[in-house]
Amino acid sequence: MSQKKRNPRVFTESDTAYADRWIASIVVLTLTLVSFGPILWNQFVEWDDYENYLSNVNYRGLGWAQLSWMFTTVHMGPYQPLSWVTLGLDYLIWGMNPTGYHLTSLLFHAANAVFFYFISRRMLEILWPQAPNQARWKHSTAAAFAALFFSVHPLRVESVAWATERRDVVSGFFYLATVYCYLRANTNLDSQSRRWFAAALTCYILSLLGKATAIALPIVLLILDIFPLRRLDGDPRTWWITPSREILREKLLFVLPAIPFALIAFLGQQHVYAIKSLETFGFESRVVQALFAAGFYIWKTIIPVNLSPLYEIPPDFSFWDPVVLSGAALATGFSVTVLVFRRRWPAGLASWIYSLAMLGPVLGLVSTGPQLAADRYTYLSFLSWAVLAGAGLLFITRSAVRAHTVFAAYVTATIIVMVFSVLTWRQTMVWRDTGTLWSHVLKLNANSSIAHYNLARFLASHGEREKAMAHYRKGLNIRPDDAEAHNNLGLLLALNGQTAESLKEFEAAVQSDPGYAKAFFNLGRVHAISGELDKAVENYQQAVKLDPTQAEIRLGLGNALARQGRLEAAAAQLELATKLEPALADARVAWARILEAQGKKIEAERQYEEALQLLKAHRALVSPKSEVIQ
Repeated sequence: MSQKKRNPRVFTESDTAYADRWIASIVVLTLTLVSFGPILWNQFVEWDDYENYLSNVNYRGLGWAQLSWMFTTVHMGPYQPLSWVTLGLDYLIWGMNPTGYHLTSLLFHAANAVFFYFISRRMLEILWPQAPNQARWKHSTAAAFAALFFSVHPLRVESVAWATERRDVVSGFFYLATVYCYLRANTNLDSQSRRWFAAALTCYILSLLGKATAIALPIVLLILDIFPLRRLDGDPRTWWITPSREILREKLLFVLPAIPFALIAFLGQQHVYAIKSLETFGFESRVVQALFAAGFYIWKTIIPVNLSPLYEIPPDFSFWDPVVLSGAALATGFSVTVLVFRRRWPAGLASWIYSLAMLGPVLGLVSTGPQLAADRYTYLSFLSWAVLAGAGLLFITRSAVRAHTVFAAYVTATIIVMVFSVLTWRQTMVWRDTGTLWSHVLKLNANSSIAHYNLARFLASHGEREKAMAHYRKGLNIRPDDAEAHNNLGLLLALNGQTAESLKEFEAAVQSDPGYAKAFFNLGRVHAISGELDKAVENYQQAVKLDPTQAEIRLGLGNALARQGRLEAAAAQLELATKLEPALADARVAWARILEAQGKKIEAERQYEEALQLLKAHRALVSPKSEVIQ
């Protein structure tokens, strides 16, 4: 039986180029996953994770109720419905196991690293379009270096390891997709260009649904049009001449969706009172913060050590602080340098303008939160420096005459990646749990009142009252007007039987914040325990005025009124408590006792019975044999 001869497969140069692209992308993917591997053993941390996940049932699932909540809420400030969708899916798969949440974040980041590799390669091909075929593998190597310079840099850890920052990696994925599609639309001038442009616009809207960070993208696209695409001249005065006007006009399609998302983001921050007024944080302080932060990000990009989850604004924040001055000087000096050398080094100016555009909303001019700067703000603003690093490697290896120069360049790039990878591995462990997180912040900044406060809460929840009280006191030495710290310290003192000292702390809390209902409630509790019923009722009533929806405050007030013999008033408060929180068994028992004293035995028995059923249900819920996971 004769056999047909098959022609052997002949590999062309294009096949080799195709292979080295995918080999490089696999290397990027693998190193990224390995560098962030330790986050899979991390827990949720008591810094927004508890409020977002552990005490929030609204996102748990992908039913109509959950999706409706996701697309209408600004929970904790940000509008991020697409990120909530990914978290709802996590819950369906993993329940409340933090490993699954961290795995999803890591997979998104690894995908972003690979996506960025292909973006970097395309940009390098635009910059050096006439590279000889035998040198094409150098593009892949340089693009891989750029992608790893981005993905394994220690500044990425906060966005990936902190479960709350899922929005960074989700929004980042679609942001990178937008940039990639835009580059394809403007480098493949054929029938597919319109489709790539439409895809870019779609991905941009998805990015905004992940997080509003990408609102600066229209500016970014203008930067790309100038360099490296060179669709626009560097002189803005020429942009109003045809055909440049058409290029500007197409940006309106990206500006239009950005406007409502920017407005929603602003309103979301206002909703949680995160935006500071000019009275509390003046314009001069905002400018100083912006200058410092710009320099800070340059420095930490080059020397990424001593990274902290919180760089707290000190109470005595001033431009004349040596650290602030050095950051401002670095930002100013770098700005002057790239301006002076803009013709010889246009990539430097383009990269700097890109970073400032992406950092603009979070530099501090619109001041939100207690931080001077934050590592997570570099997730997208850092991309230009990573491309610049890859371009630098490609420039050296293409222009070098001697082989040992090329070898030295690749060895240096490898060392940089490995150092970043090791530092990232170590930084992921900072997010291991709440105690580790805040201990690390205090190790770098012993004057962080927020770190003292959060570490104290963690220690108190683990029964270490003395250590907790010590941290509350240290925090109050830094910020004496912290009402919550006074209140929590007062609670620990009350538990220790130090009634007089606890009263002082609760009184300090209401003096610092006259609208703080919890402190008035706790004052009422201590006075009630001490038998000072008039003072107890007075403070309970003030707490009710400030927060009329809290069943426990009504319960405390009802019990105090009952001890005064004011049974009708007490019964009214306790009845309200049961309506506000039907599962509050203590309120039903207290109400039943008053009803019994009033001779209303049938109503009293009904309340006793309902309280008994609630207690039985609670015991079943916490029973070791229960299948319900708490």
